[in-house]
Amino acid sequence: MAKRKIAVIGVGKIAQDQHLPVIDASDDFELAATVSTRGVGHGSVPVFKTPAELYAAMPDVSLVSICTPPGIRHTYVREALDAGKDVMMEKPPTTTISELDDLIAHAKRLDRVLYQTWHSQFNAAVDRTKVILAEEGVTSARIDWRESVRKWHPGQDWVWEPGGFGVCDPGINAFSIFTKVMPFPVFVDKATLTFPENRQTPVDVEIAFKSSQAHQPDLSCGFNWLEENGEVWTIRFTTGQGNEIKLERGGRTLRVNGEVVLEHGDLEYSAMYDRFADLLEAHESDVDAAPLRLMSDVFFLGARVDGPAFEW
Repeated sequence: MAKRKIAVIGVGKIAQDQHLPVIDASDDFELAATVSTRGVGHGSVPVFKTPAELYAAMPDVSLVSICTPPGIRHTYVREALDAGKDVMMEKPPTTTISELDDLIAHAKRLDRVLYQTWHSQFNAAVDRTKVILAEEGVTSARIDWRESVRKWHPGQDWVWEPGGFGVCDPGINAFSIFTKVMPFPVFVDKATLTFPENRQTPVDVEIAFKSSQAHQPDLSCGFNWLEENGEVWTIRFTTGQGNEIKLERGGRTLRVNGEVVLEHGDLEYSAMYDRFADLLEAHESDVDAAPLRLMSDVFFLGARVDGPAFEW
């Protein structure tokens, strides 16, 4: 079968590190063009400044992968759907729940495929953890998600603006795993968000969760964006049978009572595009709003604390 032509809209770090190489290696997709306000291209494909220019010049391109910052994504996704495109969205999907609900409804009205990606969910270790927790239950869980904003978002001031999420931008990856594997719903009980005095989004977040479970599991989370000694992307569970289940490396390594039982490399984005191909074949949408809903509650309920100024 011929490869499907796809355009990438927004050519920042994540598109260059993941999306474009995965498309290059894909058996299902072929890169047709990029859209970049900075004029960033890839190989010999055309580069457009705006999506409208792409749609006018290459109407036969029916698929787009939108990798822009979340603040403009609602506008871009709606524009793509109106132009008759099937759409893949990077995370976080939008800046608000109401925007995401609108996109889901609009794609349904227009009979287009809308796919919200959560790359950390696409790990075999995450799937195995979900099975274990469903069988054994959960008595405690702790999320530790720490990394360097200077490494992962170098000079990108949008992450510090309203709608940029701050440290909750990477933190929502943890929530995408957490909401997938937990055998019962969890809710935000309270949170503390530390904002640099010169920025509009948090650099450090501490969260306590609650549930409706009779045994009242101990559930908590911490995000930090100033970790300069390597990434800590870990979720640790204690099960009802007393076993320690630990997901490390953003969901790529599973330890049970300290022993590695499953470990694999960086296959998340290739699996994500495989999923997109399957959705296109079935003409079905897939939008999981749970991580964004949980994160919005962090901001609703969180107490703001002012911290030291942040400078690049």
